[in-house]
Amino acid sequence: MTLDLYVDGKWTTSASAERIDVVNPTTEERIGDVPAGAAVDVDLAVVAARRALEPWSQTEPSARAEIVSLLADELERRQDEITDIVVAEVGTPHRVARWAQVGLGIVDLREAVTAAKDFPWEEPLRNSLIVREPVGVIGCITPWNYPLHQITAKIGAALVTGCTVVVKASEVAPFTARALAEAVDAVGIPPGVFNLVHGYGPIVGEAIAVHPDIDMVSFTGSNSVGKRVLELAAGTVKRVSVELGGKSAAVLLDDLSDDEFAKAVPHTVRACFMNGGQSCNAQTRMVVPRSRLAAAEKLAAEAVAGYAPGDPTDGDTKLGPMVTAAQRERVLGYIRAGVKEGAKLVAGSVNAPARTGYFVEPTVFSDVDPDATIAQEEIFGPVLSIIPYDTPEQAVEIANGTIFGIAGAVWSGDPERAKSVARTLRATQIEVNGGKFNGAAPFGGFKQSGHGREGGAFGLDEFTEIKSLQL
Repeated sequence: MTLDLYVDGKWTTSASAERIDVVNPTTEERIGDVPAGAAVDVDLAVVAARRALEPWSQTEPSARAEIVSLLADELERRQDEITDIVVAEVGTPHRVARWAQVGLGIVDLREAVTAAKDFPWEEPLRNSLIVREPVGVIGCITPWNYPLHQITAKIGAALVTGCTVVVKASEVAPFTARALAEAVDAVGIPPGVFNLVHGYGPIVGEAIAVHPDIDMVSFTGSNSVGKRVLELAAGTVKRVSVELGGKSAAVLLDDLSDDEFAKAVPHTVRACFMNGGQSCNAQTRMVVPRSRLAAAEKLAAEAVAGYAPGDPTDGDTKLGPMVTAAQRERVLGYIRAGVKEGAKLVAGSVNAPARTGYFVEPTVFSDVDPDATIAQEEIFGPVLSIIPYDTPEQAVEIANGTIFGIAGAVWSGDPERAKSVARTLRATQIEVNGGKFNGAAPFGGFKQSGHGREGGAFGLDEFTEIKSLQL
């Protein structure tokens, strides 16, 4: 008997005998398996979460925050171990996995703890007392590309606000989630507050979405699955937060000096290729003045030379494999579409490297039509499109000209002009002249990139209901 599920404070076995193989994308070798969970597994987890909800929600916010802080400490203690797990099941290069995968997961929890200190749990409004209380039992459906961060961004805020959770981790990268559950168990989070169920989306994910005793679903993943979750959740009128795809644009304005331009281009390449381009906020479109198109091509090609596909366990590797063979074929299909539609291939190949592993050559297209397939659809791989513009107004139109709106960037020689243009972009998180990441700032989507926000106090807001006591 294999104990794979974490339900009601203990490890248990699935009702399903079916198993899902987990494959290392670098070696193409099986590294283990997890159960293809059943709907009854979700039922048992929800019962546990519902039973734990009242005592957990009545615990003082400061006490809940302290336990979440202990969880962050435990993940930090195990950071190297969990980094190795992420590298093995996702293929993220070790140097990136440690800070962007595991480190960011720790940041999520610490930012939730910090936000709880000043959060307006109760506040007067004329003759009313405004009270924020937990939504209830939360179903968290999470993807493979950031298998720790995408869970902690949800559960940190949910647990601090007094909610209990049922987590469905990706079946592609489940071992990171198991390590998180081990950390939860180690720090003594009360039984039923955190529950983990493995399995396929159409079985476990849909069981969560339709469950009458789940009060809210927080979903991160593809647009097609996100729409399905919204449809299923409508039957019980539960709250749904969805963070979906992206096609983020970096707009390089026409007033950049040569030195500033030479900084912006490789920065954008890095923002596109991090985690193999398998990020919803990857800056996959670089929008440049037409007069500097040749310069952008040269600088991008030089930057790409540093992203040779390699073994992610090597500390010098910047670009690992795609997570699965299917994902590799999807990316290659987009590269071939780019060539077919007439974009200029500056770097990369329509074929995979002749080696073991699900690798794709780092790819740059130039002189891309803003309406081309590679400029409109989320590729989720190391593919950058350079798109020329003639006027700043056209640059903004191009940046906003997709169904997505999750992130972006603006570069200008004038910081005030950069901020002004950034205000016009229809996306949630905009880098201004290479501005640093802020874990307390909101993250989420405009348009078909979704709705709802994660991060800091904004994340806490997502998991609270507001009531008014008329006094």
